[in-house]
Amino acid sequence: MGMSAEDERAASPRDEEWPEAEKAEKLARGAALKWASGVFYRPEKLEGLGHYRRRETQRNSSIQSRLKSTVQSYLEGVSTGLEQLRSAAQEVQSVCQDLGAARWALLDSADHFQGLQQMRELMEEHVQLASVVQVLPQIFSVHEVFSHILQLLHGQHLLEAHVELMMVEQLRDDILSQLHLRGLSSAQATVLSYFSGLQELNESLAKQLWDIVGSSLQLVREDPVLFVTAVRIIEREEKIDDTLLLEATFLPPGRPKGWRQKFYQVLQDTITGAHFHAPRMDAEGPGLARHLAALQKDIVSELCVVKDLMVQCVPAHYNILSVCTATYHQALTSHLQEILQEDLDKQGLFLILEWALRVYHSPEMMGHPDLLPEVDVSALGPLMSSELVDQTERRYVMKVKASVFEWMQRTLEVEFKEWFREEEPETDHQGFFQSALPAIVMQMLNENIQVASLITDSLQQKIYNMALEELEAFLGRLREALVQCGKEHQQDRAVPKYYISYLLAVLNNNLALSNSVSSLHSNTACREVPTSLQAALDRMQKKATQLLLEELLLDLQPLCLQLPSRKWLSGSQLVGSMCEVIDKYAKDFSRVRKPVCTLLLAETELLVSSQYLRALLQRKMVCKSREERGQLCQRLLQDATQLRELFRGLGLDRSQQSLEAVFALRELISLKDPALLSLEVVGFITKYPDVSDEHISTLLDIRGDVSKEVRHVVLEMMAQHPQVLPEAYQPIFSTILVPVPELPFCLRKGKCA
Repeated sequence: MGMSAEDERAASPRDEEWPEAEKAEKLARGAALKWASGVFYRPEKLEGLGHYRRRETQRNSSIQSRLKSTVQSYLEGVSTGLEQLRSAAQEVQSVCQDLGAARWALLDSADHFQGLQQMRELMEEHVQLASVVQVLPQIFSVHEVFSHILQLLHGQHLLEAHVELMMVEQLRDDILSQLHLRGLSSAQATVLSYFSGLQELNESLAKQLWDIVGSSLQLVREDPVLFVTAVRIIEREEKIDDTLLLEATFLPPGRPKGWRQKFYQVLQDTITGAHFHAPRMDAEGPGLARHLAALQKDIVSELCVVKDLMVQCVPAHYNILSVCTATYHQALTSHLQEILQEDLDKQGLFLILEWALRVYHSPEMMGHPDLLPEVDVSALGPLMSSELVDQTERRYVMKVKASVFEWMQRTLEVEFKEWFREEEPETDHQGFFQSALPAIVMQMLNENIQVASLITDSLQQKIYNMALEELEAFLGRLREALVQCGKEHQQDRAVPKYYISYLLAVLNNNLALSNSVSSLHSNTACREVPTSLQAALDRMQKKATQLLLEELLLDLQPLCLQLPSRKWLSGSQLVGSMCEVIDKYAKDFSRVRKPVCTLLLAETELLVSSQYLRALLQRKMVCKSREERGQLCQRLLQDATQLRELFRGLGLDRSQQSLEAVFALRELISLKDPALLSLEVVGFITKYPDVSDEHISTLLDIRGDVSKEVRHVVLEMMAQHPQVLPEAYQPIFSTILVPVPELPFCLRKGKCA
């Protein structure tokens, strides 16, 4: 059904005023329609329509009844609230009226209150006078109390004396406080004068307390009562100080006393004075060792007393064990610095380093089982700073260096004297010459390094470096001594008598030193021999080898002077004599250990080869015929073969010999066709690149059949093939100087022949 226009106009204002109601009504109608269509969708269901109408009517009635009841209760509450508000407003108005009346009454009686101020002041004065009257007997008896307190102090009744002293101090402080509050500062001086005896009593009591604290380590072992009494008195005073400081209105004279801090100071001064302010001890040798040992023993003993006994006599917050431990630690730090200011010898410096870095933390001292775990110095820092340790280590190294230098110098002097003895040097079980020098030197260095390893790795490394430096310097001095010995031998070959034997002993000693250096350091990674030290060992070996070769050369020179000659060419036993000399020296060389023995043989072979070639080139013999040239080649072959076999028999392989140069030179001389010399010379200079034009020219002269043209071609060929010496090449010809050929005299504008 539709609505009329009037209904729509009438409903429009209501819809605009209550849009939710219209929406709710539509929803309700829709829900009712949906319900009715679901219930009455079949005709037979219409029979129950009356039943459903009655039920819904009853529900509506019930709902309306509850709504009316709820609205009625709300209306009654609102009415009650309004009534209470009216009543409260009336009461507030009444109170305001009463307060106004009271205000006017107070204003009327204000003049009467001013008259009571004088009475109040009189009352306060009366109270003060009454207080003074009450304490007058105590004030008058102050001096008697002073005398009694003094008697108690003399009798060491410290607790009773302190109680009475506190009472007198309290009396004085109360009077001074009252005067302070009233601004009567002028009267304070009179009070202080009257109570002046308190200062003396306080000082007397404090003196006894500090004497007790100073003897605390002994008292806690024998009779701790006095020490405990002193601590109790100190704690009383600390509480009074704390109370006065908290109030912070008035501090009496002498407050705060700070006796607990003084307790720590006296205890620390006692510890320091007992052990670290002793008369100056002997800074060298046993004196310092005894002093450090005494310190070690006393400190461990006293810390055990503190840990086991004193801790029980003081409050826990005193941390007395930590305080004493820190005191010993700091005092030791300062004490060691004072000792290090002395000019200590190496033993003294070692004792300080060992004691501070090893002994102090060991189970023998601060790590003692009786002290652990309560005593812990790890948080206190090291006794010696890293800078001081490094400085002390360097001082120790310098002292050891001076000692090592002195011992090495003595050893060198003894060694030098032994070289001139009338008997051969001593030998080892294998028959090699030697002396005690390597054992003495290495033992000295090794002992110092091992001793340093007991302290720190850094000290061991410093001593190790110093040892290598001193060994290098010693080798230099030993070499100089060897040179001096060689000079004296040059002046008289009979002095020293066993010159060669001692040179061989020097070589063995040098080899022993070289082999022993690597074992000085316990760490295998640090055993590399420095380049400078190895160079010093090599120079020493070269010098001894040089002196031996010079001695050999002196014996070979008379024989070499006979080379070449017609007598030699005709078949003398000159090289045989040379072999005898060489064999004699080779037997001496066998008293030297390998590889030096092999080196001596190689150097001897090189010397013989160079001397043989030098004699041949410097005193050149020109062959006059082919037969003579063949005879020369045959002699060269026989000599070189004899010498080569000799050295091979002595253990020198053919590849290690320089005599091959004699064979190569012989090939140049024996060449039948001089025209082929240019090719042969190129091969020769390729094998021996240190050959010069003068050497080749001399060889061509020896042949005696080389024309100027061939000579020119050979020299030109050499110029076209310059040679560079290989790195591992052993020079042979560069040490041989040949005479410069005389130039022919030329006329001006003429041609040279």
